[in-house]
Amino acid sequence: MGLTLSAWLCGRAPGGAPPPSAFLALASPASSRLALTLNSSPVGPGDGRSRWSPRHLSPNFLLSACGQEATRSPAELSSDGVRAEMGVRSGLHVWELAWSPEHRGSHAVVGISRQDCPLQGSGYKALVGGDSRSWGWELKTNQLWHGGCTSECYPGKTRRRRRSVLKPRSSSSATKAEAPLLIPERVLLVLDADAGTLGFVVDGSFLGVAFKDLPSGVELFPAVSSVRGGASVRLRYLNGTTRDPPALMALCGLSVRQYLGHHRQNQTDRLPLPPFLQQYLLSCS
Repeated sequence: MGLTLSAWLCGRAPGGAPPPSAFLALASPASSRLALTLNSSPVGPGDGRSRWSPRHLSPNFLLSACGQEATRSPAELSSDGVRAEMGVRSGLHVWELAWSPEHRGSHAVVGISRQDCPLQGSGYKALVGGDSRSWGWELKTNQLWHGGCTSECYPGKTRRRRRSVLKPRSSSSATKAEAPLLIPERVLLVLDADAGTLGFVVDGSFLGVAFKDLPSGVELFPAVSSVRGGASVRLRYLNGTTRDPPALMALCGLSVRQYLGHHRQNQTDRLPLPPFLQQYLLSCS
């Protein structure tokens, strides 16, 4: 049966598949735990982990009635942050942050923080990542921040570069500078509290570990900071898993669904499998 299934999956043309994302070339291999989590159905939108905290936020942030959207009021010379109402101490967890690129301005940072991270500061700066109790990714410049310092851009792989303009007949060689990536509206925050790592997923591509050696056993919260009036950030908890290794059946199902691709997820009834397995694949998609 395994050979028959393999032939069926590999013998069908993917016709109608969407063009690959520009972030695909920057993707890093995802662990089996992360791959299963990303391919699992999201929890309900009313989950308590999808709300911003009404107590832990700058006075310049206002929350929607459901608590899932935080909007920064116009304020001069102020950097303002907000963190999620619920944090985690263990397991692997994925949240979705929706923040329109048109309403980010400078110093638009997404990341995680401890409970005692400052959520307001004077001047314009990266507030999340501005101290030792938070870790942030600045979306406009792609810089990583922690302890008030930035040491690199994320993702760190070779990216498209822009060449500086040279004067005619100049003998100097052209210098190259990395052009910051334009990060789309939706970003997935991936916190593995067991491994002590933080990473991000953009356009379906896991961009690798941004921060490692996060504190163990400490409650960590998704957090954002902004300096732009009118900036609105929506939070949604998608899914999570424990430190236990994935079940073999779940890994096999994931492998089949990946071969099928998103455009053929509804064709599981055509697979050369018993109806029980066909239904299992359909329920997991």
